Amino acid sequence: MTFHFNRENTTTHAIILGIFCLGFGIFLALTEWVTRDSIATRAMEDRQNSLGQVMPAEIHDNNPVLDTLMMQDDEGHDITVYRARKAGLVTGVAYETFGSGYAGQMKFMIGVDAEGRLLGVRVLSHKETPGLGDKIETKKGDWILQFTGLSLGNPPVEKWKVKKDGGQFDQFTGATITPRGTVKAIRRGLEFFDAHRAQLLEIN
Repeated sequence: MTFHFNRENTTTHAIILGIFCLGFGIFLALTEWVTRDSIATRAMEDRQNSLGQVMPAEIHDNNPVLDTLMMQDDEGHDITVYRARKAGLVTGVAYETFGSGYAGQMKFMIGVDAEGRLLGVRVLSHKETPGLGDKIETKKGDWILQFTGLSLGNPPVEKWKVKKDGGQFDQFTGATITPRGTVKAIRRGLEFFDAHRAQLLEIN
């Protein structure tokens, strides 16, 4: 069997393929350019919505989404701190805190006022079991609302555990790991505030 190598056809195919790849690349670039602003706008709206649930409107006259501070927590997570101000003074902050659940990492947004009290807690992401561990979501129950108004001293630090571990907080029926990880994440968030209070509140 004899194979005939046709250099002209190979070159033509290479040119066509190159033109196709170039055109596809240009199309992707144009799509990204056209949608960039709308994606950024939606991202900001989502962030404002999350912040609005843990940072009451009455405590600020600024836009916390635009008043940020980049920091790192004790576990090495890069976090963005959103600051609420009224008449120029920091009245509260909000930032992410992380916990380990039954199915992996859980991420929360917490709001803390200038006195160290929780303004609110909301779950941002998790992979917990539907119908069981997902009770940390407000749309599935009000369990996570119980933390509003609490602080490291209320209850005492040693009581920041689920009842099964000798703490104050209820676990879910048939599920302990998720609430245990959630309580621990919130406590860590409050400890972060306590350790960095001066920087967060801009106290000289």
